[in-house]
Formats: sequence, structure tokens, C-alpha cells
Amino acid sequence: MSKPVITTSDADLQILELDAWWREHRDKSPDLFETELAQAFELISFVPGAGKGHPHPRDPVRRLMLRRTRNHVYYVEYGDHVLVVAVWGAVKGAGPDFTGL
Repeated sequence: MSKPVITTSDADLQILELDAWWREHRDKSPDLFETELAQAFELISFVPGAGKGHPHPRDPVRRLMLRRTRNHVYYVEYGDHVLVVAVWGAVKGAGPDFTGL
């Protein structure tokens, strides 16, 4: 049984920025980020434990790597849904700010 995947407003903005960047700079595969993100959302809706644990003081945040586009999806599993709190470039070094959790 799958759980709905919901995104925060911060994650929505990050997704829009990453998708726009990818489409502008990757002319040979402009849809790759969108495709890979959709596959990740489908995976975590069916297998929320697929991502690796990521330290956070309150909620058990998980991180799933988008291998081809080198981004991470940060999310929290709740009883009836999966909440995506950030989508962040793996090459940025430091991770996203989770102050909203």
C-alpha cells in the first residue's frame, strides 16, 4: 500500500529551481531531473524506509540519492503520508536547513 507524498513549500521552491537549472544547462537530457524525482517519489511512497537515516534532533529524516542528477531528497515518514522537506544538490557540501521541522 502506498502513502501519498507531500512536499513542503521550501521543497517546492527547491524543486522548481533545480528543474529550471537542469533544463537550462543539460540540453541533452532536460527532463532527467523531473523523471528521476518522480521515480524517487514513487519509491518512497511504497517503501518509505528506502532512504538512509539523516541526523535531525526531532524527526527521523531520511535521505534518498538521485544518482544521475546528484541530488538528495530529504523526507520524513509519518503514519499516513511521506513529507518531502527538501531536495538538495549533493555537491553543495552542507545539507539543507530543516528549521521548519
